[in-house]
Amino acid sequence: MLRNFVHKLWSGSAARRLHTSVPLCEVQLLTRLRVVDNSEIGKRAMAEGKPPKVICVYNKKRIGYIGDRVMVAIKGQKKKGILVGLKQTQNVKVPKFDSNNVVLIDDNGTPLGTRIHVPIPTILRTILKERTHAKGADYTKLLSIATKFV
Repeated sequence: MLRNFVHKLWSGSAARRLHTSVPLCEVQLLTRLRVVDNSEIGKRAMAEGKPPKVICVYNKKRIGYIGDRVMVAIKGQKKKGILVGLKQTQNVKVPKFDSNNVVLIDDNGTPLGTRIHVPIPTILRTILKERTHAKGADYTKLLSIATKFV
């Protein structure tokens, strides 16, 4: 009897309505992001309903965390960005966001926009200051355009 019930449950249209895999709450390849700065390319992509997708995560595990650099495909172009808010479970004192947020940057670390619309975590200050080098990219400019910290 139980076998017949399970067979009826998984046959036909019932199988299409039930999901067996859990949703992933991590930033990896082809994850859709939300652009939260006021850069022109980011505003156009979000207005058209075509958010950028991750094509490369610059760390060894290939899973993005807060403060990681990613390369995104947006409007047929490749741009770099920094993750400033994630859905995934975070460490202690790091807030969890409703969406995966990114700020678009140039190759030298300067942001493409002039303002960030959402609050960014305060731990991002220490993370980005550690990754800023004298000869490398300067990520502290990203902190100066933020309006709110959480």
